[in-house]
Amino acid sequence: MAYLKDTKIAEEILRLRISQLLINEEYKAGKFKIPVHLALGHEAIAAAMNHILAGEDKLILSHRNMAYNLAQLGKLRPILDEYLLRSTGLAGGRLGSMNLIDPARHVIYSSSILGNNFPVASGIAMAEKMKEKKGVVFVFGGDGSMEEGSFYESLVLAKTLGLRLVFMIENNEWSLGTSISERRCNIDLKQMAGSVNISYFKLDGNHCHKYIEMLKGIKGEALRSDDPACVEITVKTLGDRRADDGRYINYHAGPAPTVDMAKVILRENEDDPVFVIKQEIGSDEFGKLSQTVMSELRNEIY
Repeated sequence: MAYLKDTKIAEEILRLRISQLLINEEYKAGKFKIPVHLALGHEAIAAAMNHILAGEDKLILSHRNMAYNLAQLGKLRPILDEYLLRSTGLAGGRLGSMNLIDPARHVIYSSSILGNNFPVASGIAMAEKMKEKKGVVFVFGGDGSMEEGSFYESLVLAKTLGLRLVFMIENNEWSLGTSISERRCNIDLKQMAGSVNISYFKLDGNHCHKYIEMLKGIKGEALRSDDPACVEITVKTLGDRRADDGRYINYHAGPAPTVDMAKVILRENEDDPVFVIKQEIGSDEFGKLSQTVMSELRNEIY
């Protein structure tokens, strides 16, 4: 399905991709003393969240928070400096990567502990309700976090208390370097949410415009009904081909050694949000926009 040709959205997604490629170059050069989790392939949902957050909305993130912080801030230098633990970083070099927050731009908590952010988000949403705040709390986790007891307990609590809490599950079907199907049984998130009467939605295809429209509707319903929702986002965390079987995955943390600046699109299909925007705006416009964004980001950090 074709969506509106919006070069502004395309530019945002390209900024997220190229920013991460530049961070990866610094990582490969051994400049970071902390673990950093790339989010290549997560750009469409990160850009969409940037468009729907407003007012008193709050964003609770996981250890793989890079794309969301980059999208909310709209700059690379302060985040790169934070990863380098410099005083000029977004949090003064005190938080690094996995716990990076930006309260001025809705990001109030990020956790390096699997599943930890669900009960924290539930508590925040409960506090917002008690204070009669008018926003929605969005909490992100990966497919692995669904295995934690804290996830199901938070679903139950959110439904019981009628919290404006939206559970956002990024499903990339990988756990470290192992596919989920090789490691555990399938978890049907729609059935799990339905078991406690929570509405379930699915986002896939990396069409940012579609994501924005759907998320606006989900947010609006949460505001009207004072009820939680659960959203599953199909993502492909892109990176390297494994040497043993050639599968294309991203390592849990660390650089993607074979990924470089020569190829902004890492996969020629809808698994890659950058490929999707190229199809939407056309090759000529995409080429010009890529060069412009690359130049601007290089000027920002070098």
